[in-house]
Amino acid sequence: MKKIYSLCLMLLVALAAYAQIQEPVKVKTELNKLSDTEAEIVFFASIEDGWHLYSTDLGAGGPISATFNVDKMQGAELDGKLKAIGDEITTFDKLFEMQVRYFSNNAKFVQKLKLIAATYEIDGYLEYGACNDENCLPPTQVPFQFSGSTGIVNSSSVNVADNNVESTKEEVKTQEALTPDYLWRPVIDELHTFGDDTTPKDMSWIYIFVTGFLGGLLALLTPCVWPIIPMTVSFFLKRSKDKKKGIRDAWTYGASIVVIYVTLGVVITAIFGASALNALSTNAVFNILFCLMLVIFAASFFGAFEISLPSKWSTAVDSKAEATTGLLSIFLMAFTLSLVSFSCTGPIIGFLLVQVSTSGSMVAPAIGMFGFAIALALPFTLFALFPSWLKSMPKSGGWMNVIKVTLGFLELAFALKFLSVADLAYGWRILDRETFLALWITLFTLLGLYLLGKIKFAHDDDSDKVSVPRFFMALISLAFAIYMIPGLWGAPLKAVSAFAPPMQTQDFNLYDNEVHAKFDDYDLGMEYARQHNKPVMLDFTGYGCVNCRKMELSVWTNQKVSDIINNDYVLITLYVDNKTPLSEPVKVTENGTTRTLRTVGDKWSYLQRIKFGANAQPFYVLVNNEGAPLNKPYGFDESVPKYIEFLQTGLDNYKKEK
Repeated sequence: MKKIYSLCLMLLVALAAYAQIQEPVKVKTELNKLSDTEAEIVFFASIEDGWHLYSTDLGAGGPISATFNVDKMQGAELDGKLKAIGDEITTFDKLFEMQVRYFSNNAKFVQKLKLIAATYEIDGYLEYGACNDENCLPPTQVPFQFSGSTGIVNSSSVNVADNNVESTKEEVKTQEALTPDYLWRPVIDELHTFGDDTTPKDMSWIYIFVTGFLGGLLALLTPCVWPIIPMTVSFFLKRSKDKKKGIRDAWTYGASIVVIYVTLGVVITAIFGASALNALSTNAVFNILFCLMLVIFAASFFGAFEISLPSKWSTAVDSKAEATTGLLSIFLMAFTLSLVSFSCTGPIIGFLLVQVSTSGSMVAPAIGMFGFAIALALPFTLFALFPSWLKSMPKSGGWMNVIKVTLGFLELAFALKFLSVADLAYGWRILDRETFLALWITLFTLLGLYLLGKIKFAHDDDSDKVSVPRFFMALISLAFAIYMIPGLWGAPLKAVSAFAPPMQTQDFNLYDNEVHAKFDDYDLGMEYARQHNKPVMLDFTGYGCVNCRKMELSVWTNQKVSDIINNDYVLITLYVDNKTPLSEPVKVTENGTTRTLRTVGDKWSYLQRIKFGANAQPFYVLVNNEGAPLNKPYGFDESVPKYIEFLQTGLDNYKKEK
């Protein structure tokens, strides 16, 4: 028994050592001969859910494109460029300010060849980039090697050597020649003694549910829903002498509301599909449509007009409900509520569906609608269980119009968010960061003035009194407007960083509290740390790493964080997608497979894998000046207190070693 226990423990330790290595893309390679003079190399990629693999020819300044690379070729030559085949998705990437193309689930790449001699030999690799919503992989290489005969009879006139005058034999160094051995020594086991903080916590479903639930609560407080609650509950309690049956009917009514709205979410996803919704959410044209839709919803909430479904629909359903009995009658009553309240719930539902579409999850709209329906159905069942609460229920009045107008201002603010994506896509530069913030400042100032009664719309009452809740809402709105004012001069404004255009669109920036790496070379940085007797912070990042930029903007700009990094550590930033060629290619053996490191990025990616057992970015690790870890690694987590604790713990452990 002890032997079995020991064996299981060893297996768990071995698995833990490689737990951070992610391989979301599996690629198979084959060569197909089309004729005696033609062939093609085909790459079949299988992609895990949530990940996407970038296509070919994305252009400079963008993410890593799929490329076909040749180390040695005899008896053949390339026929055209590498072609991508499959369901390619085109979206606008806000970070790169450009259109990008990628594949989900699976992809296929084909490179055609011309065979020009009796025998052929080709040796090279496919390189690609892959990302998910949390992190990105460094440039990944898939090596291949093919050789054989072509069937060409008159090959004597073809001098294979002459066809490869420009091809030179690759000169390689050995793995040991990279740098001093102890700096590259694996420390995976030591890292695991500290624990692991690099696994992202997926809270997206909870976030979507809570967003939907809050939307449902707001819908309850509108003039289309709130007055219906006491009438509906009283109807169920009075139509049956049996109180238990009345309560059961109210519960059924609430459950019917949930079924109706969840079905709506499922239908939306079934029509468009999860990936299509995600593509629409980042498409420039559709972002303009989203913006216009929210502007129309806002105008409706301001009282310009009402958005309602045809009255004959609700009349037909209502008459059908009266003509039937039992559970079907109750379900039709709930359906009638959904129709007649659409003028208030429609804008909220539309906004919710637009927001959750960005998750790319197949179940996101259904989860959002489930949260919305739960909030909407809750009072009907609660008041049926406790009918005495109906007496304390606030009466309908002007406060419900205040809720509608407030929602109108919020929808206008979010309309600007969608417009900014289109603005970046087309390069209009009409909605730069300071312009966007100026509009938000104006909107939230106007909202505060409205809540204080200084601005009135046609459907507002003439009362000059401002309630206490309304006063506090005005206070929050005006304070938020004032908070954004420093952003006009470059302040980071972490609270709105997810909505505002990127910092590089800011024309006037006085903010200089930024963290800059002392070194972008591991060996030079470690030598400097040894000379100055300081610990090291290694920042494995990438030019195409979105979450790396988020960490730098939301965490590194904190004064305490920047002080610790700048003053107490030697920061070495290593870009795993740096395409600068190495002076000489380096051939290494990793997990029984021979790899060739050709670029600086290849070298730093290899360092991250073999020394720390990880291959995703962002990845932060603290080491002493001999390469030994001082704390557990840190991944994507925008909690400033946790990041400060991460840095401080490393410092404390370094001082203990001394």
